[in-house]
Amino acid sequence: MVATRSAHGWVIWASLAFALLLSVAPMPDFMAIGRPLWLALFLSYWALAVPHRLGMVSAWVFGLLADVLNGSLLGLNALVLTLIVFLVLSLQRRLRMFPMWQQSLVLLVVFGLAQLVHLWLNALTGNRQPTLEFVFPALVSALLWPWVFAILRGLQQRFGVH
Repeated sequence: MVATRSAHGWVIWASLAFALLLSVAPMPDFMAIGRPLWLALFLSYWALAVPHRLGMVSAWVFGLLADVLNGSLLGLNALVLTLIVFLVLSLQRRLRMFPMWQQSLVLLVVFGLAQLVHLWLNALTGNRQPTLEFVFPALVSALLWPWVFAILRGLQQRFGVH
């Protein structure tokens, strides 16, 4: 049984690598302001679905990879993604019972807090002026949650990831 469980763990890592690629994929300028938090969405799903297989260390590692790919301050995305996974794992039992629209609202608050921390750290380093634009990625990500959830749930069931 352990061999079966570890045999399909590649699905989690492949989906997170895909989310990492989506997060740096080029977008038109008018859409860049609301770029979804792909890595946060995928990490949140896997933290909800299989909390024993993915945790804050995974979020930290993928955050460091995102920092390297984005050319941002090393550890910035790692800290923010670790915060997101911590909050999702803390609320995991409640979130699993909520209907999809309530999950989206809770994740809107979680992603909004993470974006606020991201904005605050960027302002401390002098990289970005504080604006309300930080809300748009959290809002777009919360709106995309039902579709990301459905796609990743389908992958999880198809490959038997437990």
